[in-house]
Amino acid sequence: MFVDTSAWFASATRRDANHQTAQEILRRLARERWSLVTSTYVVAETHGLMLTRVGRDAGVAFLRSLEGGAITIERPSDGDERAASAIVYRYTDKMFSLVDAISFAVMERLAIGVAFTFDRDFERYGFAVATAVEP
Repeated sequence: MFVDTSAWFASATRRDANHQTAQEILRRLARERWSLVTSTYVVAETHGLMLTRVGRDAGVAFLRSLEGGAITIERPSDGDERAASAIVYRYTDKMFSLVDAISFAVMERLAIGVAFTFDRDFERYGFAVATAVEP
């Protein structure tokens, strides 16, 4: 499962409206031993968001939480970056960010069909999303 910025931010930020749901989903994914993947772009975007909205300590805590290898951090390839630009250019009726488009390209390359995200653009592009706590 691919983990997006919105999920990372919600899980780490108590005042986020999706915080409790994000925490519960992460616990369920851990119990069920899902393999979690994110990208270096998502890590950078999340860190920047944490810095500006929550503070330096939260940004550092987020980076430290990724240490230890439980989450695979995928470095997008040149091909992923080209594919992402093509996605942005092709979908003239959508406001896909470059980071989201890179996430889409990485997910397609790795054959990941589900994203843990609160960002509806993943659904708009055609991926399934995990945003509800299921038994």
